[in-house]
Formats: sequence, C-alpha cells, structure tokens
Amino acid sequence: MNTDFSQDFFNLFGLPRRFAIDRQQLDGAWRAAAAQVHPDRYAASSDAEKRSALMLSTRVNEAYQTLKSPLSRARYLLLLSGVDTQEESNTAMPGDFLMAQMEWREDIDDARRDLARLETLSSRLRGEVKSLLSTLEQALDSRADLDGATVLVRKLRFMEKLDQEIGDAIESLLD
Repeated sequence: MNTDFSQDFFNLFGLPRRFAIDRQQLDGAWRAAAAQVHPDRYAASSDAEKRSALMLSTRVNEAYQTLKSPLSRARYLLLLSGVDTQEESNTAMPGDFLMAQMEWREDIDDARRDLARLETLSSRLRGEVKSLLSTLEQALDSRADLDGATVLVRKLRFMEKLDQEIGDAIESLLD
C-alpha cells in the first residue's frame, strides 16, 4: 500500500477512479490496508511512527467509508473533478422532482401509523434510488456529465432524507 497522503482514495486501494467499483475488491483492499497500518502493529515503535500509523489508519478508514457509500463516492469523484455539489446551499431542482418530493412526503405522512404501507413506500423508494444510482453511474463513468451528476447527487440527498423519514416512522411504530 502506498502511504502517500496526497494520493486519492481510489489510488490508496489500487482501484480505478470510477463510480462503478467492485465492492469485494474494495473490501479486500481495505482489510489489507487496515491490517498493514493498524496502530497496534506499531506499539513498540517510536512516537513519530505511532502517530504516522494512526494518521494512516484514519485515512484508510475515511477512504473506505467514502468509497463504500455510492452517494459519498459520487461526491468524492465530483470533488476530485473540482465540482462542489453545493447540497447545503443549492436546493434548486427540476419542478417535476420537487412535485414528486411533495407527493412522497404526503404519502409518508398518510402512512405514519401503517407499518405495511411504510414498508411498501420504503421498497418503492429503494427502487427509485437504484434507478438514480444507475443514471449517476452513466453520468460519471460513461458520459463525464459532471453537471448532470451534480443534480443527481442532490436528488439522491433528498431521497436519503426521505428514507430516513420512513425509517423513523417505522421505528416509532416498533417501539
């Protein structure tokens, strides 16, 4: 494993810089890297080596967490291309998407006391997220459409919030 802190997370694990990744390859590369830089391996080393191992271990874990999540991975790819998704400040979305968001929220509110309906909504949401992720993969890997990918990341952020609302509603029924 290369311990150069200036390299990107994909290089850290020897992966191509793309949205579509082989999850088993990522997991294996992470396990190998984590074992190599685990601070316990440096218990008898100098303080400087211990600090370096801790920093490397932190970087390896941060890289893994970023790359294993499709949404985080997309954000990271965009960042590497110099694109800020501006998820917190730019909430501009296509009108049809905003209307769909309002409908989702109404459906969630209507289903708050019905576990079966909430689970159906959750399943439907997973299907829509899967479709958006497929479109995002094409935008990033096939078309290099950074603007389109940025909009898709922001859409997925909205969907992530909906998923959390559904999960919270289901959890409240199970308590």
